[in-house]
Amino acid sequence: MLGKLILWVSTLAFISYGVMCLIDPTLPAEMAGLAILSGDGLAELGAMYGGLQTAYGVFCLLGALRTDLYRPALTSLVLMMGGLAIARLYTAVMADAGLGGYTYGAIAFESAMAILSFIALRKTS
Repeated sequence: MLGKLILWVSTLAFISYGVMCLIDPTLPAEMAGLAILSGDGLAELGAMYGGLQTAYGVFCLLGALRTDLYRPALTSLVLMMGGLAIARLYTAVMADAGLGGYTYGAIAFESAMAILSFIALRKTS
């Protein structure tokens, strides 16, 4: 039950945020305080925040709907969200400048998703 809920929440979060960033790649730049200096930068943000996040949300959806992809989807959430949370926390500690709500919110979301996915994955073994 917990695993399905996590996968559905992830589906909603990644697809909705991904589509918004695909439509407007400046959105994640503005939220994270990044500067887009060229067309390459715009394409990179569109691909990573738009395309990748949307595709990952579709994978979470497939994990919620198909039993053969349930465990792989939860495993990917443990690894991806855990990796993001650890890397973001590490670099946040190293930052010279102040951090905003975007970083704190992302650390909280990524950490919670990794931990809850791990708990759900352990319950299925």
